[in-house]
Amino acid sequence: MTTTKPSVVPTRSDDTNGVRTGFVAPERLRANLQRVLVNLIDLQLTAKQAHWNLVGPNFRDIHLNLDEVVAIVRQGVDDVAERMRALQTTPDGRAGVVAGDSSLPLFPAGEVSTHTAVVTVVEAIEVVTGCMREVHDAVDEDDPTSADMLHEYLTKLEQQAWFLSSEVRTAT
Repeated sequence: MTTTKPSVVPTRSDDTNGVRTGFVAPERLRANLQRVLVNLIDLQLTAKQAHWNLVGPNFRDIHLNLDEVVAIVRQGVDDVAERMRALQTTPDGRAGVVAGDSSLPLFPAGEVSTHTAVVTVVEAIEVVTGCMREVHDAVDEDDPTSADMLHEYLTKLEQQAWFLSSEVRTAT
């Protein structure tokens, strides 16, 4: 006897104008994507804060690398938010929501040494990628297309964590 995996049947809804809207994200998918979104928004702010207040050895290279991180994360924020809209849910990136729901540690105020900035930003990237990995299987089960998007940003962010962390590592 062969068993087949049940197929995912897209949920459809009609808006007030009678327009068919296609797949509607189930609540678990909405919550998981919102969690990723909030952490990405906070990572963007953290990396920019580090970029502005960085001082010390290898300033210029780290300063420029942090701009690369910000560019990747800004695109990720937009991609996740727009994916949420495509799935008939509303992303919430308001400052109070991000401050209340982010899993990232608070970046230090004032000037920060290049070493501290790198360590703190790498830690923040690892929190974001950890969140993406934590929600991945559920996202993949609910919507493989959204999981593909997570794969793309995991690759990019983990590469940036490697680039940055190499600035403060010593050879073993």
